Amino acid sequence: MSKASEPGKPGKPGKTSKPGKTTKSAKSAVSAKSAKTAQSPTPGRPDLPGKTTRPGATGGREKWGPISIGPIMARPGELTRLELPFSRLATGTWASIPVAVLHGKRRGPRVWVNAVVHGDELNGIPIIRELVNDIEPSRLKGTVIAVPVVNVFGLIKESRYLPDRRDLNRSFPGSERGSMASQLAHLFMTHIVAGSSLGFDLHTGSDGRTNLPQIRCDLEDPVTAEYADVFGAPLNLHAPLRGGSLRATAAKMGIPVLVYEGGEALRFNREAFRVGYEGVRRVLERLGMYESGLPPVTNSPARSHASQWVRARRSGLCQLTVRIGASVKRGDRIAVIYDAATQWESVIRAKVDGMIIGMTRVAVVHRGDAIVHIASVD
Repeated sequence: MSKASEPGKPGKPGKTSKPGKTTKSAKSAVSAKSAKTAQSPTPGRPDLPGKTTRPGATGGREKWGPISIGPIMARPGELTRLELPFSRLATGTWASIPVAVLHGKRRGPRVWVNAVVHGDELNGIPIIRELVNDIEPSRLKGTVIAVPVVNVFGLIKESRYLPDRRDLNRSFPGSERGSMASQLAHLFMTHIVAGSSLGFDLHTGSDGRTNLPQIRCDLEDPVTAEYADVFGAPLNLHAPLRGGSLRATAAKMGIPVLVYEGGEALRFNREAFRVGYEGVRRVLERLGMYESGLPPVTNSPARSHASQWVRARRSGLCQLTVRIGASVKRGDRIAVIYDAATQWESVIRAKVDGMIIGMTRVAVVHRGDAIVHIASVD
């Protein structure tokens, strides 16, 4: 893994920098790859971002040149870092979404990669960090917009949700004057999703569960299914669209999204990182945007159009007897639930043939809790 840029020194005490300008100390945090760190230009407070524009059209042909994300201009062949402010904190300072724009020198697709839509799902952060570090804008065709943290409040609180207790991934497309979740969703759709041709939405398991690295997408769409196969995760799971989700909203705009699931909440997982990082690089190469230098996937990912959770029939202590990624047959023993003080125990068995793609990570379970997620392989 490559080293990250060192953060700049804090400003001198007693002197408040205007949000509209980038201080010399902030500039020291910029990557050596001709990166530019940008803040909103209005003194006194960050501007509410304006419209996001693509390279302009001239004489019926699209001219490849700078693009704007909110109030900031990203020039071809450069890495531009910026922030999209969306809410004031109680201290009066602004909470902002960090964005890195890798704008290639040559014409190509516009793709975004985001993580931490749910504030406790962190595995996507190192994936995006390495992508930004490793991709040279001077060799890139097209544009990669990287958003390592969407739900900033959730990250700080180590919570899936926003302070208004809403799930951001049920709040798209949002609105300019709705709840905090709705406004944040609207900001993301306006400045990141609009104008893009493909998106990667990086997630992990939640609520004490871990997931096998997998892609969830519309496998009935040939283009999306091809991207999923190129990504090369162990499993591609056909997932119906859910109202209010980022993927469903982008689909209405004709933009396919690959939802990557891998690992568990609040923890990093090396294998989930590797599969996710390499998968994004492979898809960028298939799009003709950037050479990955990676070998092609030798084994085609398994496909599934149906999955189910096996749940606890009563409360107790749960001991799993299978591992993530294992194949099981109907009737196979997958877990045992027992009491702490008696000899009672209940054997939990698989109800279908399939692959273990998710499981609980907690020992104490209650009646109805999800224990093991089994996908029926096509």
